[in-house]
Order: sequence, then structure tokens, then C-alpha cells
Amino acid sequence: MGPAMDALELRDPLVIVSPRHRARETAELAGLKIQRTWDALAEWDYGIYEGMTTPEIRQQVPDWTVWTHPCPRGEQAEQVHTRCDLVLSVAHSQLVDRDVILVGHGHFSRALIARWAELPISEGRRFAMSPGAYSVLGFEHGAQQVISHNVTSEKGAR
Repeated sequence: MGPAMDALELRDPLVIVSPRHRARETAELAGLKIQRTWDALAEWDYGIYEGMTTPEIRQQVPDWTVWTHPCPRGEQAEQVHTRCDLVLSVAHSQLVDRDVILVGHGHFSRALIARWAELPISEGRRFAMSPGAYSVLGFEHGAQQVISHNVTSEKGAR
């Protein structure tokens, strides 16, 4: 694995990656051996807003964020919630025997972290996610928790 993840003591990790090129490339740059690609890890579908910046969208919908407003002809928060819970269920089922590494995209990863912490999808807005960063999700006394977050090789754990 790459330098940012070397400190992790992983047990026979299962590496599952979004099929999108950026996620596969990120996994490879991190030195991960991809074992499965899965559409469920793809980025939030922004519908007609795909490729637009937030300021461009806000010209049409003031105060728009993916966390608070719908994405016309795209994926809605309830759908992302369901997809996150599916991904976490599959990952959770593997944790008895091995660790699981999920490689995806910014907004979806932030939503996934919120759901791991048993928060609504909208609370994903509270978790920054730098490109190439990782988070470690785990347990303390049976409670799901965010152990470390937004870690990169340059800045270490925050």
C-alpha cells in the first residue's frame, strides 16, 4: 500500500472500488489490489447539474447544495441513503474476518461516513474529504465511530 496507509494494520483487506476511472486510479496510486468494482460506490448522480459548479447552479437555485436540495433527473438524498446503507451492510458482513477498503468519490463518501455514524445523509456536509484522503471507520464498545478522518500522506490524521 501507499505511504498514507502504511500505518494501518489491515487484516486481509477486501478492496471494493467504484467503477469510475478516478476511483480505480486512486486505488492503484494507493497501492491497493482491487478485488471488486461496484456501481454502488459511484458518485452521487447530480442529474441535470452534472458538470456544473455550485455557483452556476445557484444562479438558478439560490442557496443550493447537494445536501439540502434535489438534483433534477438525478439521485435524491433518499436514494443515496438507501445505497449507503446497502454498501455498509455488505462491508459490515465482512468485518468479522477481514477489513474492508471502499474507494469512491467525495459526496458519496461523505454520505457514507454520515450513515456509518448513524446520521442522516444531510450531515455528510460536516465531513470534509480531500482528494486522495481516507477515513477509518470502526467500533468502540460496539458503537460505530469515525476513528480518523480526511487523512492524507501530507498532513497525517486530523
